[in-house]
Amino acid sequence: MWPKLIEYAKDGGLDAIETYIFWNAHEPQRRQYNFEGRLDFVKFLKTVQEGGLYAVVRIGPYVCAEWNYGGLPVWLHNIPGMEIRTNNDAFKYEMATFTRKIFSMMEDEGLLAWQGGPVILLQIENEYGNVMQQYGNAGKEYLKWAAGMAVSLNASVPWIMCQQSDAPAPMINTCNGFYCHDFEPNSPTSPKMWTENWTGWFKAFGSTNPHRPAEDLAYSVARFFQTGGTFQNYYMYHGGTNFGRTAGGPFITTSYDYDAPLDEYGQPRQPKWGHLRNLHSALKQMEKALIYGTRQNVSLGNDLEASIYKTEDGTTGCFLSNTNTALDATVTFNGNSYSLPAWSVTILPDCVNSIYNTAQVPVAPQTVTSKQTKDDETGVENVVWHKESIFYNIRSKDLFPAKKLLEQITTAADRSDYMWYTTGVHVTEDDSFWNQGRVILRVNTSGHSLHVFVNSEHAGFAYGGYGHGAFNFEQPINLKPGKNYITLLSATVGLQNYGPLFELVPAGINTGPVEIVGSNNATKDLSRKVWLYKIGLRGEDDLFTNPKDFTWTSASDLPVNTLFIWYKAEFRAPNGSESVIVNLGSMGKGQAWINGESIGRYWPLYTSPEDECSEPCDYRGPYNPSKCTTQCGEGTQIWYHVPRSWLNEGLNTLVLFEELGGNPSQIKFRTVH
Repeated sequence: MWPKLIEYAKDGGLDAIETYIFWNAHEPQRRQYNFEGRLDFVKFLKTVQEGGLYAVVRIGPYVCAEWNYGGLPVWLHNIPGMEIRTNNDAFKYEMATFTRKIFSMMEDEGLLAWQGGPVILLQIENEYGNVMQQYGNAGKEYLKWAAGMAVSLNASVPWIMCQQSDAPAPMINTCNGFYCHDFEPNSPTSPKMWTENWTGWFKAFGSTNPHRPAEDLAYSVARFFQTGGTFQNYYMYHGGTNFGRTAGGPFITTSYDYDAPLDEYGQPRQPKWGHLRNLHSALKQMEKALIYGTRQNVSLGNDLEASIYKTEDGTTGCFLSNTNTALDATVTFNGNSYSLPAWSVTILPDCVNSIYNTAQVPVAPQTVTSKQTKDDETGVENVVWHKESIFYNIRSKDLFPAKKLLEQITTAADRSDYMWYTTGVHVTEDDSFWNQGRVILRVNTSGHSLHVFVNSEHAGFAYGGYGHGAFNFEQPINLKPGKNYITLLSATVGLQNYGPLFELVPAGINTGPVEIVGSNNATKDLSRKVWLYKIGLRGEDDLFTNPKDFTWTSASDLPVNTLFIWYKAEFRAPNGSESVIVNLGSMGKGQAWINGESIGRYWPLYTSPEDECSEPCDYRGPYNPSKCTTQCGEGTQIWYHVPRSWLNEGLNTLVLFEELGGNPSQIKFRTVH
């Protein structure tokens, strides 16, 4: 998809493509690197140059990005003495090793600007200023070290640090946010730069679908250049998809559409893409005045302002702004009358003729992505199934014991979303908590979701949510006289990606307590019993490493709405060359693969609140992610992107692991265009 995306970006008036480097994707195991396929960032940068654009490389290597663990490899977590993003020798050694490797690969391939390559800017760290205070003096020392380490590479292109007001020279500090017109760099010799203009917002399971109006986004860009801005980057211009288990959060969806000018499937989102293209064209018509001119600001009354750029040879360019959130205005400027809608900027390249206003969108607003078509809709066929063996997972030879509750990130090292906790409980009718076998099980967990089994039978399910991953499970269970097995299956939904000391945010049932409560509130604490652990599902082990041991069952009576079941189905791709999407709305919660490629986690049963949508949407006034949302009371993500390059001309294979129960026979594939 890269060449077409880059072509759309250039046609949309962009000059450069900005990209992160994802450390955990490129070094999934320590000193085991992967730069193949869609991880070939060298090829990507060369494709950017072939498309006629420059490149900005944000090495980080911490990137946030709503990406699993903020882009840091989870193996860092288990290195002795490791403290992440602070003045810690172990972390600095690993960070420097990776950064130098990435830089050397760019330099060896001639990708830096002075070599004739496309890379004009590099970034070290990412939004550290937002969290640095929590690290005290160690954070300040780490900041200096990171800047010094970057400079020592002798890149001969500028380095930037975003959201870092005290970035040490020669680092250029930059702004991130919905608006950056009031931002000023910390040095009078630094340009005014905006690394992230948020075109929308990300989605989390259980949330509504956020939209940022085209009028407001254009307003923010025009105001930035009106006030002396030199570089503005859209985050995101193409949001795309976080395939596999790369989405972070926790609870971030697989879709990372971000209401971007290019939608998740790579198609222009109108009117946003076209409205911004026209804005870029208007700005470039006064390029000389913006680059070489001096700026004069003239007040035209309350909330009204003119900014005049003029060069020594008389070349001019002007902006007229109305920052009022409700009142339109008519102003006189240079002897002419101009109508200024509320919350808008007008561009006059010659300071006379108005050629663009941010609030005047040439086509009707559109708040959906590419148009779906049923013309070539296809379904699934030859559906077979395989039941995940709960008994195997709690009796497996892979079990290992501990006389305590283990934290999931440390123990599983993110090898799977799933980790099993099993312990035995012996009860008699004389026990103080006995109540005809009916007791309450309480589990305090750091999340993100939890299945409970008693003697291999499913006994309950609970989960947290974005911003509150930890939760308490408290439900009745039935115990029999004698030995009982209580099994807790903890499942992560993307690891924490942001915040100070985020690597210390636990997952799983790390501290408990886990206890059973019977009659008269008699309580038995199970937290310090011997627990048996297993990482991952048997199906994961067999299907992806020992497929010959994985037996599928075909039957005319397909089991549906069944917990803990694998499905495999065949399908034919819809005709045409357009992007393909699959509707997983008939399923509950799980993961999906197309021809062996993971298209991510699904959870359509996790619906958004009924009452948080704002219709109609008013673009005027400061934007925030809860403004102009849609899809209230619906599953946050139903449609999943299936790249054409993953599909065969004939039959294709869909594999699903379903936790909660669904009906795979209702799954449909469509095209978008």
